[in-house]
Amino acid sequence: MIEISTSSTTTTLTVAGDLDLAERDQFPEIAARVVGLRRQLVVIDMCRVTFMDSTGAAFLISLADSGRKRGGATVLRGADPRDLFVIEICGALDLFRIDTDHRCESGVEQSDFRRPDGASAPA
Repeated sequence: MIEISTSSTTTTLTVAGDLDLAERDQFPEIAARVVGLRRQLVVIDMCRVTFMDSTGAAFLISLADSGRKRGGATVLRGADPRDLFVIEICGALDLFRIDTDHRCESGVEQSDFRRPDGASAPA
């Protein structure tokens, strides 16, 4: 599930559940709505994402790329290290600002993901 909320300067997407191939049918409509809102800042709240594959990463990358082309920025908030790793593997982590200060609600746990090369998670 993806919810969209707006303020005068920001669009916030709150994602819950899986962000993957099974959810792809909703991506074009959501992307069109976000682009149509023309906010300079897009915040993607990923605190409740349970799984993301390359299809979900491609969706987020397309949002960030659209925002950058308009001179805006895209922030990932509450992203699990495994999700950041998927975006990094796609070569697109630099399209995002990572909110390292945000703390998800209690009861939402980060995975114990460790990169294959042993390096620390991207930030």
